[in-house]
Amino acid sequence: MSSPEVVAHDPRSVPLRRRLVVRLVVAAARLLATRRPRRVRTVLDRLSRGARPATVEQTRAARDAVVAVSLACAGREGCLPRSLATALLCRLHGRWPTWCVGARRLPPFGAHAWVEAEGVPVGEEYPPGYFRPLFTVPCAGDGGRDGSAVRAGRAADAGSGQP
Repeated sequence: MSSPEVVAHDPRSVPLRRRLVVRLVVAAARLLATRRPRRVRTVLDRLSRGARPATVEQTRAARDAVVAVSLACAGREGCLPRSLATALLCRLHGRWPTWCVGARRLPPFGAHAWVEAEGVPVGEEYPPGYFRPLFTVPCAGDGGRDGSAVRAGRAADAGSGQP
């Protein structure tokens, strides 16, 4: 059984010139989404070098443009290409949000990909902490490289008594 879903897809809300750039970024993100996780992480890690951390507003603007332009990224099942496209679009402007892949903390299992800025998930309808990050690609200048953000999250979980 399927359930109806309303998505915010309005390509004309984005100016034509920017819409073309967003479409190219979405195409690159969809191609990258077909690669193995290790390859995706390597590519994103290299792209994040030299960028400055993105703010919540910058990341939200990029995510909103991606969702407005791409129906595939707007749906519930489009989290991977949506998060990749958002990160890539931010990178075109010299910024980088933290790109995250994880799973729900509580059953049933559900994988998810999202972006964070300033430590806050951007554009997500779930509360912070709903998903447990399995790995992240923070801004290269963030200091949380090579999975230290994930290790810090696990240490915090151990102290909170949550699984």
